[in-house]
Amino acid sequence: MKALSLLLGGKFLQLLGFLKFGKLLTTGGTMLLSVVAYAFVFGWPYAVGFVVLLFAHEMGHYVAARQRNLDVGAPAFIPFVGAWVALKDLPHDAETEAYVGLGGPFVGTLASLACYFLARQSDSMLLLALSYAGFFLNLFNLIPLSPLDGGRITAVLTPRVWLLGVPVLIGVFIWNPSPMLIVIAVLAAPQVWRALRYDSAAPENQAYYGVSAEARVTYAAYYLILLVVLGTMSYEVHEMLGVVRG
Repeated sequence: MKALSLLLGGKFLQLLGFLKFGKLLTTGGTMLLSVVAYAFVFGWPYAVGFVVLLFAHEMGHYVAARQRNLDVGAPAFIPFVGAWVALKDLPHDAETEAYVGLGGPFVGTLASLACYFLARQSDSMLLLALSYAGFFLNLFNLIPLSPLDGGRITAVLTPRVWLLGVPVLIGVFIWNPSPMLIVIAVLAAPQVWRALRYDSAAPENQAYYGVSAEARVTYAAYYLILLVVLGTMSYEVHEMLGVVRG
């Protein structure tokens, strides 16, 4: 029996090791696939840097989820679509959802700022272009519309905030039409319907969205700070790149 227990224990450890290797393989493999795909369009240096910025953003979500003891999958990438981490445990309240949602843009902003300052020190146009991509993508993700990060963060105030994200998404589509925006709109449609029907007095909504006023003010401040920083930096770097192109 003891030998059987040791054998089963060894097999279990091997299974755990295989699962961890599988997660690593999923992340590394899809990252490599994305790098190759982006390289055909933008070249290898930009492709590598861009995927690293996406990885930083997703790891922000991953770490935030783990800090709240949520089971979360390793980051996975799809070329020209983006990346994501799959939450296997759903947040139990709006504050937890906001915390996990904030993790991605926060770390993504830090990574973009690092690219920016390195670009200024080294006079690297590659790093400057990467910083702009990072600033803009994280800014776009702050549109207050679920399933974007901005929707997850602002839901701590009220899901009705998502209604403000609808004209923003439409404006972005008019400015730069993209099939990906149509996909986001389709995914957001059920959330918009939820916002329209939202009843703050419903017991299930009170249980999930009934967070403290302090938490609402805190996340609103974080959201606005990120919005200002990313908006300012996106504009500034865009102007810098425009001067260079001119």
